Amino acid sequence: MNSSQPSHFTLGGYFDVGLLKYLCFVLLLCLYLLIIGANLLLILVICVNRTLHEPMYLFLLSLFVNELYGSSSLFPLLLVQVLSDSHTVSAPLCLLQIFVIYSYGGVEFFTLGIMSYDRYLAICCPLQYHRRLWSGKAVRLAALCWFIFFITVSVLVAFLSSLQLCGSVVSKVYCDYHSVVKLSCQDSLPGNMYGLLFFSVSVSCPLCLIIFTYSRIFRVCFSGSEQSRQKAVATCTPHLASLLNFTCGATFEVLQSRFNMNSLPSTLRIFLSLYFLTCPPIFNPVMYGLKLSKIRLSCRNLLSHPSWRGSA
Repeated sequence: MNSSQPSHFTLGGYFDVGLLKYLCFVLLLCLYLLIIGANLLLILVICVNRTLHEPMYLFLLSLFVNELYGSSSLFPLLLVQVLSDSHTVSAPLCLLQIFVIYSYGGVEFFTLGIMSYDRYLAICCPLQYHRRLWSGKAVRLAALCWFIFFITVSVLVAFLSSLQLCGSVVSKVYCDYHSVVKLSCQDSLPGNMYGLLFFSVSVSCPLCLIIFTYSRIFRVCFSGSEQSRQKAVATCTPHLASLLNFTCGATFEVLQSRFNMNSLPSTLRIFLSLYFLTCPPIFNPVMYGLKLSKIRLSCRNLLSHPSWRGSA
């Protein structure tokens, strides 16, 4: 009887911090600009440097594009909401944010999974590397990853838009699938089951690949020489760091969406919910930019180029 299709949603995760909202705005804006600058720099470096047109760097290119894509789903709206007093967002914009956030998460984890396979071939099968994985195949794998999640998340959002809702208050600082499903007047079990199915497939497929590849990599490390062990550790450290960073952030968000976390302080809940959308986009370019010598050297050459300095 009270069902409707709301034209706007209210984001209930915000609370009044007084004049501190201007400090929060400046800090968030600086972080967003830093994310844009760091990722754009590495995207440009990989695109213009032909020596970096190899599978590993092409997967990194897809990863950096995804960092820009995911962070842009959050920061513009977040910056507006921090200064706003009403904290409302239109229904189409809310659905668009859900689409981008979930496709970002899927592409991120699948890309990290494919990168583990790349590291497995480089360490365990170096003589077969270019026969089993070449640049064209890397581009197709990255494109397939984006295509799969654009389609699956489109179905997710289409289902969400068809629901009759009995409320319009989303208990987060941004829109997410589970929070909107909970507003449904109908039985929310089908929506929850589809969300769990999407999450299970998105996690289980790359996770199985990651476990398989790293079990082989560790076996080679323990049975090989000290030099090969050091090389494997140096090669895999950035990938493992990125993988653990994103996995921890995504796990925080899933647990918070599925379970009642009201016993935690509001500030901590907000930080945990934003972690996987704010930390990986700045952590990954900094990590790979510092740890991979070819990228580090290419960045230095690009920034020291006369035309770059002249434009600066």
